[in-house]
Amino acid sequence: MTQRSEHIVTSFDDELHELTSLIVRMGGLVEHQISDALVAFSRRDNEKASACVEVDDKVDQFEHQVDELTIKVLALRQPVADDLRIVVASLKIASDLERMGDNAKSIAKRTKLLTSLPEIGAVQGIVRMGELTQQFLAQVLDAYIHNELQPAMIIWRRDAEIDSMYASIFRDLHNYMLEDPDNITACSHLLFIAKNIERIGDHITNIVENIHFQITGEHVQHSRPKNDWSSAPTQSE
Repeated sequence: MTQRSEHIVTSFDDELHELTSLIVRMGGLVEHQISDALVAFSRRDNEKASACVEVDDKVDQFEHQVDELTIKVLALRQPVADDLRIVVASLKIASDLERMGDNAKSIAKRTKLLTSLPEIGAVQGIVRMGELTQQFLAQVLDAYIHNELQPAMIIWRRDAEIDSMYASIFRDLHNYMLEDPDNITACSHLLFIAKNIERIGDHITNIVENIHFQITGEHVQHSRPKNDWSSAPTQSE
């Protein structure tokens, strides 16, 4: 290999490393944003909610950096095989992380509206659901960092746990609204918050599927495990 060829290979490796580094840093920021949203929600902390909303611009900036770098790599390096999968997976993972940031921002905004409304008993169930989702995200990002498939797939299979918790919260909130019409406004905000957490869980499983593709070169062959229930709404913010 000539010196020029070696330089090109080294530069390409550096760009792939930078791409992975951007994903890791973006993932860490989103973890922090989700944590702030859940703390703000559980404590009715408007200051923490505002901090969560403000972080969202930084998450968007990371996504733009990933977009720009992937375009550069695709245009100049024309990667194939393993390298191409890294680039494609990075682009998709960044998109899911950005959407999770949006979900966290929505939780924070709803939290601000809840501070002037009566407290509802279902709050603790939503907090537990959020904490489990946080654990899942941390484990999946760790699997991404270490390029490990098995730990990531464990989380993929556990997504149904988030769905079960959401279904239970939905039923509880529905009952609270039936029992007392004065609860309807607060319960409506709580439903949207719970839905945003459930959507974060979906984005986590998307990331797992892209880790699977990056490592194996194949898409996950089985349908994602989901609890089939029809009483909850499908809309998200």
